[in-house]
Amino acid sequence: MSGKLLPSSLVTVEWLAEHIENPDVVVLDASWFLPGNERDPVQEWREKRIPGARFFDFDNKITAPDTELPHMLPPADLFSMEVSKLGIEQRSSVVIYDSQGLFSSPRVWWMFRAMGHESVAVLDGGLPAWEEAGLLLESSSPKLPTETNYHAVYQPEWVIDAETLNQRLDAPDTVILDARPAARFYGTAPEPRQGVRSGHMPNAKSLPYSQLIKDGHFVDVEHLIQRFDALSDSEQSLIFSCGSGVTACTLALAAELAGRRKLTVYDGSWSEWGRTLKYPVVQ
Repeated sequence: MSGKLLPSSLVTVEWLAEHIENPDVVVLDASWFLPGNERDPVQEWREKRIPGARFFDFDNKITAPDTELPHMLPPADLFSMEVSKLGIEQRSSVVIYDSQGLFSSPRVWWMFRAMGHESVAVLDGGLPAWEEAGLLLESSSPKLPTETNYHAVYQPEWVIDAETLNQRLDAPDTVILDARPAARFYGTAPEPRQGVRSGHMPNAKSLPYSQLIKDGHFVDVEHLIQRFDALSDSEQSLIFSCGSGVTACTLALAAELAGRRKLTVYDGSWSEWGRTLKYPVVQ
């Protein structure tokens, strides 16, 4: 499912503006807000979006059923069904943005990669950058795309579960990077979710995702390389965790941009690990 149209896993608003009329380019709004935020991402998408953008709801629709954990990666058949409804094909070059600049869009980039779709990129700066560039916005009623017959192929190397991760805490070939704010990592600030312990996994290292972003854009590649080189060797496998599996994907995308290739996201993240007493927590 690879394509040659996208220059990398991160594209600029200038690139998207130049290619948005290409029928193989599909634009997705993947906006999502933290629990307690009263903003409605679907309503905001209806009212203002990049032309032709379809809404990718990873929190309510394109998510694993029958779990208490938030927005877990769905099975391949459910992903295929929902992505087909969005009019996406195997050959599509998918560009994902969010309304906060660069927050939730990498989550959907990772989901597509975990489902075997390689021609996928995040829009650097997201909707704010598109607006700042003075580019056209759409506010009319969204058009329903023509349904396709998309077929996802699950790529297990992109995903790790709690049991497997627990066995790899001491693995010398692996580094666990936690995207949460440092105060939550060190247990000096409480977790926002009830019943979740404070602290971090043994041997995990803190890399707050906010350190990799400036004004809604990723910092330059040289800085990304420096950050990952400071915490790991270039050949080590990197496992990313966060609060609920969203900003862990920001680290995964940043690591790929920095040239790293052994990338895995712990989907349950701290919302699972912190509440499950059999998994060790340190401060």
